Amino acid sequence: MRFYGTELSSRLMLGTAQYDSPAILADAVRAANAGVVTVSLRREAAGAQAGQAFWSLIRDLGVPVLPNTAGCHGVREAVTTAQMAREVFGTDWIKLEVIGQGDLLQPDVFGLVEATRILTDDGFKVFPYTTEDLVVAERLLRAGAEVLMPWGAPIGSGRGLNNIFGLRALRAHYPDIPMVIDAGIGRPSHASAAFELGFDAVLINTAVAKAGDPVLMAKAFRLACEAGLAGRDADPMEERDMAVPSTPTLGLARGLGGEMI
Repeated sequence: MRFYGTELSSRLMLGTAQYDSPAILADAVRAANAGVVTVSLRREAAGAQAGQAFWSLIRDLGVPVLPNTAGCHGVREAVTTAQMAREVFGTDWIKLEVIGQGDLLQPDVFGLVEATRILTDDGFKVFPYTTEDLVVAERLLRAGAEVLMPWGAPIGSGRGLNNIFGLRALRAHYPDIPMVIDAGIGRPSHASAAFELGFDAVLINTAVAKAGDPVLMAKAFRLACEAGLAGRDADPMEERDMAVPSTPTLGLARGLGGEMI
């Protein structure tokens, strides 16, 4: 798996918010074998001393960092946050969030396209958090994005993949664009389904951080991602409307009237 030319060790990306302790976070990242961790600038800057301790923890994990503009509701705010994140984390990668609706935390796709263009022109490698809309995807790619992060469901909802038809259409329309299912995944089976649909990676935070056992859940997601990817590569059978017997009927014993016994 490559994003902007960088090869990742795993297709599972893990958020770092909401964990009960730094130790649990570190253990979960290791159990997930995460290829990337996402970090909010607000979390890093929550306090000078606390922020430095958190950043030291992330560095010690040895996992590539994807800063994000979580909580930004406008283009200027998102761009400024991205520029600050580049200075703090020393990377030109940015997960771009421009939130347009508060209840569902739905992306403002108009602001998202504008911010993507501005940041791309400024040298950023943008990972836009978007919807499954084909037109929006086209605008984001024209604006310079080389990766798309469509939502599965609203952030933190745990509902899984809400619009299978739309996600399948997006994947089919842009088969060569790296795509990450971001937001809404609540169970390992949801992650497996994302890979079976053809997506390249998944980003998970709340489903691991708020599980009863985050470390065990992180391991479960790792295994589910591996299973979904292997299942896709194995070329699964097509669905059928009618039953097809798995046991051959040729050679079965039959009664005098010709019925099978």
